[in-house]
Amino acid sequence: MPKSDKHGLSPWRLRLHVIIFEADTPAGKAFDMALLVAILSSIIVVMLDSVEDIASRYGALLGALEWMFTILFTIEYVLRLVSVSRPLRYVFSFYGVIDLMAILPTYLSLIMSGAESLLVLRSLRLLRIFRVLKLAHYLSEANVLASALRSSGPKVLVFLGTVLSLVLIMGTMMYLVEGEEHGFTSIPRSMYWAIVTMTTVGYGDIAPQTVLGQVLASVVMILGYSIIAVPTGIVSAELGKVSREKVSTRACLECSLEGHDADARHCKYCGAAL
Repeated sequence: MPKSDKHGLSPWRLRLHVIIFEADTPAGKAFDMALLVAILSSIIVVMLDSVEDIASRYGALLGALEWMFTILFTIEYVLRLVSVSRPLRYVFSFYGVIDLMAILPTYLSLIMSGAESLLVLRSLRLLRIFRVLKLAHYLSEANVLASALRSSGPKVLVFLGTVLSLVLIMGTMMYLVEGEEHGFTSIPRSMYWAIVTMTTVGYGDIAPQTVLGQVLASVVMILGYSIIAVPTGIVSAELGKVSREKVSTRACLECSLEGHDADARHCKYCGAAL
């Protein structure tokens, strides 16, 4: 009887985990590259099936290919569950949800017409390319950016609250100045104009006609240019504070999540030993 390791995985499950979740070994990288090719191929099949002329001529072939990919991805999903000691953690993880969504539409199409169109969600699985191709630099930068965004969250919320207050004030003033005869039929519609103008989108479906309204619009435009750089500055300041520690591509044997520090001994998400 083969002994289990400290995570409760038998040797063959541990070997399976290394192949499926790690990209450091030749077998693991070969598996992941084959997976990416299969994902790209399945997306192409879904896209071709949406073209009426192609679907009418090769519909049966495309349908067979789609079921083949779905069965392959289903087997892969089951193997991922088998190769971790806590399958439920993987099921509800980011990649776990994406992997499940990649196979559900085909089965749902048996009872719900049109559900197969959701198969384009498989393109989200291509996010694995950052790990597969060992783009450690980008992985590290992604973690730095995520940390900076989390740290700057409260400041950005305060900034958004200020912007919404300005939108409410400017929209109300424009409603009073222009009135319904110029298209500003309500305060919410005037707030819509203020948002479009402040963000420099400028659809042009509503425009002030009076001199006072045009002056107010100019103020809103200048405000838009002056505040557009504020959130960028907030995030940039937080980026300078985040330490750029090296990040490894190791996957936790308990929850299968990645993004741990290079010298980490325990998973930052579930606390399991790495």
